[in-house]
Amino acid sequence: AEAADRAHDKFNDERSDFLVFVKLWAWFEEALKHKKSNRKLTEQLQENFLSPRRMREWRDVHGQLHTLVSELGIPFNETPATYEQLHRALLAGLLGNVGMKTEEGDVYLGGRGVKFAIFPGSGLKKNKPKWVVAAELTETARLYARCAAKIEPEWVEGAAGHLVKRHYFDPHWERKRGMVNAWERVTLYGLTLVSRRRVHYGPLNPAEAREVFIRQGLAAGEIDTKGPFLAHNQKLIAEIRELEHKARRPDVLVDEQALFEFYDAVIPAGMHNTASFEAWRKQTEATQPKLLYMTREYLMRHAATDVSEAQFPGRVGAGDIYLKLAYRFEPTHPLDGVTLTVPLALLNQLDAARFEWLVPGMIREKVAAYLKGLPKQLRRHFVPVPDSVTEFLVEAELQRTASGLVDALTRYAHRKIGAPISSDDWDKAEIPPHLKMNYRVVDETGRELAMGRDLAKLKAELGQAAQLTFSSAEPGVEKSGITAWDFGDLPEQITFTRDGRKLTGYPALTDEKDSVSIKLFDVQEAAERSTRAGVTRLLRLELKDQMRNLARTVDGLTQPLMQVRTLIGADDMKEDLVAAITDRAFVGDDALPRNLKEYEAQKGRARTRLPAVSTAACRIFTAIAQETHLASQKIGAAKGPLQRIAAELKTQLPRLVYKGFFSATPWEQLQH
Repeated sequence: AEAADRAHDKFNDERSDFLVFVKLWAWFEEALKHKKSNRKLTEQLQENFLSPRRMREWRDVHGQLHTLVSELGIPFNETPATYEQLHRALLAGLLGNVGMKTEEGDVYLGGRGVKFAIFPGSGLKKNKPKWVVAAELTETARLYARCAAKIEPEWVEGAAGHLVKRHYFDPHWERKRGMVNAWERVTLYGLTLVSRRRVHYGPLNPAEAREVFIRQGLAAGEIDTKGPFLAHNQKLIAEIRELEHKARRPDVLVDEQALFEFYDAVIPAGMHNTASFEAWRKQTEATQPKLLYMTREYLMRHAATDVSEAQFPGRVGAGDIYLKLAYRFEPTHPLDGVTLTVPLALLNQLDAARFEWLVPGMIREKVAAYLKGLPKQLRRHFVPVPDSVTEFLVEAELQRTASGLVDALTRYAHRKIGAPISSDDWDKAEIPPHLKMNYRVVDETGRELAMGRDLAKLKAELGQAAQLTFSSAEPGVEKSGITAWDFGDLPEQITFTRDGRKLTGYPALTDEKDSVSIKLFDVQEAAERSTRAGVTRLLRLELKDQMRNLARTVDGLTQPLMQVRTLIGADDMKEDLVAAITDRAFVGDDALPRNLKEYEAQKGRARTRLPAVSTAACRIFTAIAQETHLASQKIGAAKGPLQRIAAELKTQLPRLVYKGFFSATPWEQLQH
């Protein structure tokens, strides 16, 4: 047996056991061509473990078939059949012996639920292809496929013809192809040949394909058409959906069934693709141009008269600019409520108090939420709540208040109750997220940088970047290395255009220690603080003699400096004193200079005021230092029951006297 297997190895094929016979036939033909005698041929066959009689019988049968084919006039192939051609021919008679490999090891699933394995002596046993066909299925210890070959499932489908069953599922509209397609599953005797193949569903089920075309193509707006009707209808639908978001009610727009019924009533039967629809539309619109146009009345279930541009504006003013508002009604979604889109350059200019009021259409709900969130003993003064909300809004409108909502509510509650109400009482109210303005910060390209409902937090995160972006918006304004007022006038504000938007900026002097610079600020208050420090620095640079005298005066405060040394280093304290004295003497309560003439006048006043301010400041600092030293001594000497109080005072003292406290404390408060 082993010798026979070795001799037959040259005929084996890893793809098909059927090819063994083809190779064997070719080998026998070659042997016949080169035979020296019949005896020699017989010996050669026996050496290869082949039966001479069976080989002759095989050749005789082949010769008889050859003669019959010739008599019938059937032409012979000029070239040998390919692997595919050979096995497609075999499949026509072996459809019941087709199998697909399963995940159960070497088990194949055949037609009608049969399971089999490839015979151990097959050349396919090693490779185990996905699909096979066998000459026969023989049951011994188990069911085996004998004489098997690797095939492709599409060959089976072609050979099986009407025997296969086709199942169609999930019909759907495909916009790019402009037709209704479905998925096809092909089976033979229960064996799946094709699990999922795209097919054109229109010819298979015209009625259902038409419904899918109308629902998913026309009603959903997912069709490429040159007809203007679709843009008109989609615009109306978008506007009504916007009303739903603003009114926070999902029942303004009609449902999808109503959209389907509109198109279903006018589109002819059997229409299920873009090409036929476009041809019909062009012909129909020649006589009925508005046939496919929907109306606002048809699309709206009710009028929604309380939703107007005045109540729910599309833009909101912030200073000299207008920013876009977007509405969304989807609880738990990050964009639920009203969202303000803010360019980064304008972030610092936003006033949180202004946006506490949201928009007129939402303020009633927010005020009601605040009143309902008050403690019971306070809430009872505002029952019924709707009447109190109306009363508050009328009062706020009459006062034209520019303060925040909570401040306005506090004043109203004070008047209503007759006693003050604390901010903590309002903090206890749980305001839903959609009643807080949502801020969406974007860069110059519209890319979102951050989003949230806490404006202060956004400013802390992006405020510096916003200032840099704003200052670079108007080139030519900024200047550095200034040591004298030689740059002309310093305007309080300038107006320029950025990305088509009119902006207002505030030029300011900025302290750079050894010089000053001009920078463009986005917030007026910040610009004024910077200019005050810049003017002070410029005068310090010019009044050099006076600054030397001031330094000697401060250096003479040896004892007071020693008395606060445990809290503040001597050099830091001297620098703080000089900063506070020069700020008070050089600017004080005067208006900031904006041109050279005003600056020169300011310089004269500064030179005159400096000695008196210096004397007063040194006297105040000396008193503070003495009191600080005395307090430190008493805290350190506390004993017994006083130690607990001393521990508390020890933590409070550094909050009063700390690095930079002299210039940070307003001048009027220093003497206290």
